[in-house]
Amino acid sequence: MMAESTATHIEVEIKFRVADAEALQKRLSALGFSQTTPRTLEQNRLFDTPARTLRTRNETLRIRRYGSKWTVTHKARPTPEDTLPHKHRLETETELADGEALVKVFATLGYQVSFVYEKWRTEYSDGHGQVVLDETPIGIYAELEGAAEWIDATAARLGVAQSEYITASYARLFVDWTAATKNSAANLTFAEVAAGAPR
Repeated sequence: MMAESTATHIEVEIKFRVADAEALQKRLSALGFSQTTPRTLEQNRLFDTPARTLRTRNETLRIRRYGSKWTVTHKARPTPEDTLPHKHRLETETELADGEALVKVFATLGYQVSFVYEKWRTEYSDGHGQVVLDETPIGIYAELEGAAEWIDATAARLGVAQSEYITASYARLFVDWTAATKNSAANLTFAEVAAGAPR
């Protein structure tokens, strides 16, 4: 079920809100970024025990389907470097041949789906770091992932100030958004957000 590609590394990233996706894409092209993955639907399921053991430890266990590709990811608590304006996580990720099979394994081990989120993602790179454009049910965001120095330099080139950096997860952003909008959706999916809009 597991594929050969497995990696553990410190993930360093920030998000920022995007007002104009087309303008950002043009800016990336002008700065020499190339599109590495075209606009693709990404679907994510987070898993936890009924007692929310992983959440208590500030860990994430995720199965992702990105187009036809499956991955499983574990993210550990932030490192001491999280005092910086960037999000740092110890991430271990591997490709899967069959994500649904692993869902059944997790269920047998007592893990259940705790949250579902999806988005349309487009990826870009300049060979040193990655910029992703995420079209989510609650708005458009971009992520910069790479070395901290590269993130700050690229953000500056894109006209993004450090005060605009977001280190919250999409789950956290969703909780804040539902509280502000009174949307009744339980998951960050296009169908649930549309159905949960206040009448």
